Amino acid sequence: MKTKIFSAGLATALLTLVAGPVAANHHAKDGAAHKDADLAAVIKHDRRKADQPRDIYRNPAETLAFFQIKPSHIVAEYGPGGGWYTRVLLPYISSSGQYLAVNGNSDSITFSNRAREARFKSWPERFPDAAAEWTGVAADKIAAFESDEVSDDYKGKVDRIVIFRSLHGMLNGNRADSELRALREILADDGMIGVVQHRANANAPYAISNGTKGYLKEASVIALFELNGFDLVGKSEINANPKDEKNYEKGVWTLPPVLTNKDENRAKYEAIGESDRMTLLFKKRA
Repeated sequence: MKTKIFSAGLATALLTLVAGPVAANHHAKDGAAHKDADLAAVIKHDRRKADQPRDIYRNPAETLAFFQIKPSHIVAEYGPGGGWYTRVLLPYISSSGQYLAVNGNSDSITFSNRAREARFKSWPERFPDAAAEWTGVAADKIAAFESDEVSDDYKGKVDRIVIFRSLHGMLNGNRADSELRALREILADDGMIGVVQHRANANAPYAISNGTKGYLKEASVIALFELNGFDLVGKSEINANPKDEKNYEKGVWTLPPVLTNKDENRAKYEAIGESDRMTLLFKKRA
């Protein structure tokens, strides 16, 4: 039986807060390239042929290096979706580490119909087979859980959690606090969470930066994590894109890869590329 955890809207209130002092910027693009040969081989593998055009915007080698992920780590990916990062992480760590896929607590989500609810609730059983097909890693080496149902075998043992472009969804569903607290429970005492998120300008109005258009203020994200028991380790401009205008009626999905407007101004949005993104690393507070 699941236990529902309600955030009482604390996360939404944070969208207007200003965070305290933060760590110095880390400009990985200006430094030495990540030299992990195994990771480079995974990134260049033919199985990622359809994913590779996005590498220029998502910088997987540099991002995982900034998150200090090692092949021997237990790594949890939150909300893996279609598996873009799964196809990097899973082959990279499966030999000597452990990959976990973690989805949100379905009891905290309102579904539009029973079919969608059933599909979401069956995700932990379906995901290992899907990820095995994507990566060639055996399904029995892939663990998948909802955030409130992670096996006790992993509680307090996960070295890294990664959250790619998912925080706005948590906030829009009023479940950011409960999800982050559940994730904190599975982290090791020295564990860390790496976050990549669409970034609103620091002076953006609430309507642009409240998550409904995909964008959040960096200060608000830092404050959210601090409230839920994490401290900022550092931030990076690895995934920054100064060409992102961040003022689209249909939000971040106006840009690639979604291109919500289809062929309307397609060349313009393709020239901009994917969104401007913050890249943050947090440690679990004692």
